Order: sequence, then C-alpha cells, then structure tokens
Amino acid sequence: MPTTGKTARTALHHLRDLLDLLDRGAPAERFAPPADAARTGDLSEPEAAAVAEATQVALRIRRTLSQHRRREAELAALFDTAGDLARLRDLDAVLKAIVHRAKLLLGTDVTYLSLNDDEAGDTYMRVTDGSVSAAFQQVRLGMGEGLGGLVAETARPYSTGDYRDDQRFQHTTTIDSAVTEEGLRAILGVPLRLGTRVIGVLYAADRTARTFTPDEVALLSSLADHAAIAIDSARMLDETRTALVDLNEASRTIEAHSDAMRRAEDAHDRLTDLVLRGADITDVATAIGAVLQGGTLIHDAEGAELARAGTDARPPSAEAVAASVAASRADGRAVSVAGTWVCAVLAGPELLGSIALTGRADLDDADRRLFERASVVTALLLLLRRSVAETEDRVRGELLGDLLTRAADPASLPARARRLGVNLDQPHAVFVLHTEAVPRPRLLAAAARIAQTRGGLAGVHHDDVVLVLPSEAPSEAAGSLASELGHALAGPVTVGAAGPATGPAHCADAYAEARRCGTALRALGREGTGAALRDLGFLGVLLGDRTDLGGYVRQTLGPLLDYDARRGTDLVYTLEVYFDTATSQSRTAEALHVHVNTVVQRLDRISRLLGRDWQRPERTLELQLALRILRVTAKAVRNRP
Repeated sequence: MPTTGKTARTALHHLRDLLDLLDRGAPAERFAPPADAARTGDLSEPEAAAVAEATQVALRIRRTLSQHRRREAELAALFDTAGDLARLRDLDAVLKAIVHRAKLLLGTDVTYLSLNDDEAGDTYMRVTDGSVSAAFQQVRLGMGEGLGGLVAETARPYSTGDYRDDQRFQHTTTIDSAVTEEGLRAILGVPLRLGTRVIGVLYAADRTARTFTPDEVALLSSLADHAAIAIDSARMLDETRTALVDLNEASRTIEAHSDAMRRAEDAHDRLTDLVLRGADITDVATAIGAVLQGGTLIHDAEGAELARAGTDARPPSAEAVAASVAASRADGRAVSVAGTWVCAVLAGPELLGSIALTGRADLDDADRRLFERASVVTALLLLLRRSVAETEDRVRGELLGDLLTRAADPASLPARARRLGVNLDQPHAVFVLHTEAVPRPRLLAAAARIAQTRGGLAGVHHDDVVLVLPSEAPSEAAGSLASELGHALAGPVTVGAAGPATGPAHCADAYAEARRCGTALRALGREGTGAALRDLGFLGVLLGDRTDLGGYVRQTLGPLLDYDARRGTDLVYTLEVYFDTATSQSRTAEALHVHVNTVVQRLDRISRLLGRDWQRPERTLELQLALRILRVTAKAVRNRP
C-alpha cells in the first residue's frame, strides 16, 4: 500500500502513543495495543514494521528506566539508613530500624535479626519485621545450626532458594518447625561484624522459593556493616550512661569517650551527606583528610589510584599495600605500614578498594575507628559509582555492538548516541586495542575512561577492545593512544586504526580495517605502536586479515587516477610503461610514440601529484605493485562474461 498523508499521520499517532506511555511509566502490557493497531490497521508494511520496532525500543527504554529507578531507590534508602542509624541512640530503636529498613530495601516478606549470646554459646532471635509465628520469634540457634548458626559461626553470608530442601545446613527439629510455621522458603543471612567478632546475623526471607542475587547480598551486607556500627555505638552509649551513674571517678574518661563518639558521628554524618549530595571520590578523600588531619589516598580493588587529597607522599610499595589490605580485610580493622594507615573498603565480603592515611604515624582508638567508619562511606560511594558505570557501560556497549555489526536500524543510532554525548555526524575513527602485558579488563577500563572524557564509545566486540573517538586523523590519533595507554598500563598496547567514518553506516567497515591493521602491526613486530593501514603501504595489504586491493590501489595511485579521469590524460599508463622500460625516458617515449620532452613533462606532473619522493625504492615498489593489481583487475573485468 503506498504511503499517504493519512497513513503517515496514523503512524505518527501510534509513535506518539508510545512516547506518552513511556512518559507515564505505563506497565509493559500497555505497549502492545499501538503495535497491534498498526499491524491490523491501514498502514503500509514498512510503516507497521517501524511502529513495531519502535514498540520494542520503547520497551527496552522502559526496562532501563525501571532498573535505574530501582537502583536509585535502593541507594537512596541505603543512604537514608546511614543517616537514621547515626541519629538513633536507643539500642531497641536501632535494631527495629535495621530490620525495617532491610525489609524496605530488599522487598522481602520477612526480615529479622539475631544476636550472639557469648555466655550460652548460641544466637537468639532479637527483632523481627513481618513475622507472624510466636515460635519463630523466640527460636534460638546453636552455633553451626541452620543457616543463621552457620553464618554466625563462619562470619560469611549464606543464602538458600528453598531452606527445607537445602542439605548444606544442619537441620534441627526446633529450627525446621519454626521455619515451617512461619512459612519461609528462601532465606539470606549476612553477619553483623565488629572487627573480627561476629555479634549477630541480619536476615531477609521470602515465603516463596527464589534465588537471591549478588546485588541483594552486597546490599544487605552494606546495611549490616552500618547496623553493626550503629549497634556498637548504641551499646557504647549505654555503657557510657552506666559509667556516669556508677563511676564518678571515670567522668573525665567518659566525657572524652563521648566527645570522640560525637566527633565520629559528626564525621560519619558529614561524609554520608557528601555522598547524598552527589560528591565525587575526590571530595570524600578531601573530607576524610580534613577530619583526621592527614593526607588521603583512595585506590580501587586492583590498586589503581582513584583520588588523592592533601598529600604528595608516595604510598608504600604495591606489595606492602597489598599485604596491609589483606590484613585489614581479614580482621576488619585499619593497619599501619611504614607510617601510613591502610583500611580495606568492603561491601560485605567483596573488596572494593582501600583508603590510605598519610601524615599520622599514630592514631588513637577514636581516630582509628573514625578512619574505619570512613571506609564504610567510601564503600557506599564506590558501589554507587559502579552501579552507574555498569549501566552506562552496558548502554554504550550495546550501541557500539550495533554500530560495528549493522544489527540495528542506522537511522536510530545517531539519536541513541546523542543521549550518551556522542555525535555520530562528526568524523570518527575506529581503534582496535591489543596487549599481552595486562588483563583485558584493565585495558577495557582504561579505554572506557578515554571514551568518557573524549565523547566516544568503548567496549568489547568479537574479543577485541574497541574505541570509537571523534577524529579526522586516525594515524596520528593511533600513535598518541598507543603512547597514552602504554604509559597508563605500564605495558605495550598496539593500536590499529581506521577512518575517518562519518555516520553509522561506515563504522563496521572501519572496524574491519582497524582490526586488519592491528594484525599487520603485530606481524611486523611493532607491538606498542599505533598506525592506520595506509601507513603500512603494501605490507599492510599483504599482512591484513582481508586484503583490500581496491583500497590499496586507490590509496597509492589515487591522485593519478583522479587526474586522468578529469583531464582525459593517461598518466597511469605512462608510469606503467616507464617502469616496464627500466625507468628509461627515451625508451618510454619510443613505446608511447611521443617525444621524449612529452615524457619528461608527464613525469614532472606525476611528481607533483605523488610527491617528489615517488622514485625512492620503497615508493617505486609500492607503485609497481599497485599498477600490477590495477592491470590484473582491469583484465579480469574485460574478460568477465
């Protein structure tokens, strides 16, 4: 059916309906009617297909927005928890706030908290939220018994999709009866730790079987870390109050202790507020250094520096820092190495990085605990950064894959790119990166940082780390990238380049050419350098994965071919005869049946078009190879039936 103004308006109406559904946050099932109406209505097949494809894109956007909203809600709730717990002073109020917030964060049917009884050698139920069974609310677990007893004994998180059928745990009649009466199936438990000591277990459970994700484990573990600090603070405050009543002689000590606690709480609130207001990692490092009156360095889990504030000092050796982080991770306390304090930054059992404090050779207990609390806030910030980065990397990776494979509608790619700050209407170069010196995740992370700062894309495609950056000079950019990445990763990085490509339609071809160039560079023993295929001359043609003979001829003889096409001359044939006669001007004139002065004039024109160095041995070799290829391909065309 031909496209008419009416059908076009109908198609636009359906597309507007999809945008309205996205704007209202409508459920997924509401997106089907526009596509159904377009398919069964009077639209042409291309218009109906466009509406159907737009529906799928809208559903993907809806899923992405839903994931963002869910993650933002989780992080906001986690930050709110940090502020709430910092303000609470009563232990019962702290415990109730913990389990209630855990229920809100994970959205489970029941949350509960057990505390260890050191004298009895077991752990007992202290607070529940969502529980309906009196027996369950009063159950006690021996160390190692059930899921909670195993968490309390090993200080490690455990989860089960269906507790009743999970034989990893030591089942007892008392525990199984209580769990059955409560109707629980899926259970997650994480330890409440103070240093190396486990003081209890925080649980989240559902009455239907299901699997807890690593993100849920990390989230509940982060809350447990906050909870342990809040419980410790509440207990310490209770102990302080008791001491004020019973021990007048200890008043000065208690006052100092209270001041230290207030200072720690104020510092914790200040750092948490920084994160809530969207501060970056450098702002947090500066605040930590100001509170503790020292310099601060923050590193990621692989030892790469993320931020530095208030210090020019070099950290201890990488081996010493790694050993200190391992010791801090094992006992949950900050450790000192060569006059620098180091504390592991953890999200439950996962190592996110480390904080180093310089300029404070000695830390009293209060400052040491404050430093350790700072690591918890840093963990929250790194989790947030990682969540945002993972979402953005996934979106960028999908766009990069569509660009390099032509899998998506090219018309939709520029708009998707603009939402990521990438303008595909500008000339872009494609770079394929390779190194044997460092793991691929580190190379990919370095490429992603470059892409974010320069308005490009980075990702893995067909096992290659690929960069797409704005550039009109791929050769020069490849050399600069090889140098920059080699310096950042302390190892040679080979960069094959191609382009420039304007618009999404040419990116796939540029990727294939950049991949061939990288193969050629490594075959030539030029690891750690960067170049485009045209920089390698005929060697690039011979050593690439797929020889682009037409492109090589065009690159080598292009000025002559264009001149002959415009002027109706025959400089290409003159050059071929010149080489066939062993570069003799007189014999060339005889073969062409022209005067020798005419040959001289033509050779002078060739020099102006190709450059004065065209008769150097390496250039003549490339020119003769291009002429042979041109002759063979022209003959093949003439002989084609």
